[in-house]
Amino acid sequence: MPKPVVPEEKRRRRRPTKSGTVLSEQLIVDTALRMLREHGSAGLTARRLGLALDADPSTLYRYFRGMDDLTLAIGDALIGQALRGWVPTGEWRADLRAVGLRIHAAYTEHPQAAVLTASRVSGRAHELAADEAVLDILRTAGFPVPDAVRVYHAFVDTTLAFAALDAASLALPGAALRADEEMWRSTYARLPAATHPRIAEAAPLLATRMLTSAYPTALDMLLDSAGAQLEGVRD
Repeated sequence: MPKPVVPEEKRRRRRPTKSGTVLSEQLIVDTALRMLREHGSAGLTARRLGLALDADPSTLYRYFRGMDDLTLAIGDALIGQALRGWVPTGEWRADLRAVGLRIHAAYTEHPQAAVLTASRVSGRAHELAADEAVLDILRTAGFPVPDAVRVYHAFVDTTLAFAALDAASLALPGAALRADEEMWRSTYARLPAATHPRIAEAAPLLATRMLTSAYPTALDMLLDSAGAQLEGVRD
C-alpha cells in the first residue's frame, strides 16, 4: 500500500539532509524536472532522485505517494509556470489565445516532462486554476454552458496534443531531430511534379513551415470557429 503523505507543516520541521538542504515538494519537483531534462524519463527513479537530493529515496514518500504522484505534480508545475504572471484582459479571444500559447510554451520548454505528463489529469491546484480560468473566459464572453464546455474541451485537448507532439520532437536525440527536419529538403523538395504534383508545388513552403509548430495556426482556427459560434448565439 502507498505510504501516507505527511502534512506540509510536519515536512517543514524535518531536519536538513546531510548537505544541509531542507526538502520541500517544490524542490523535489524542480530537481525531477532537471533530471528529466538531462536524462529523460528512463533516468527519473526514486533512487536517482534521492541521490540528487542527497536524501534517502524513502524520504520522497513523505511528500508523494509514489513516482506516479510525483509525475502528476510535475505536470501541475508546468501549468503553474504557464499561468505565472498572466492577467486576463477581458477580451475572450485574446485571453484564450494567451493561455493556450503560454501552456504550449511551458510544456515545450520541458519536452521530456511534457511527454510524460501531457496526457495526465492531476486535479491539482494549478490545473484546477487553469480550467477555471478557461471556463470563466468562455462563460463571461457569453457562451452557454454546453457550448463553453465543448470549446473548453477542444481548446484543452488541442493545446495538450500539440504540446505533446512538439515536445516529442524536441525530446529526440539531436541527430534524429536533424534528420527529420532535413527530410523536407532532401526528399520532399526533390519529388518530381510528374509523380507528386501537389507536393512539388508546395515543397518550398513545406520545407519551411513543417519545421515550426502548427499550434498557433490550429489555435486561431479553433478560435475562429468558436467566435462564429458565439456570434450565432448573440444573434
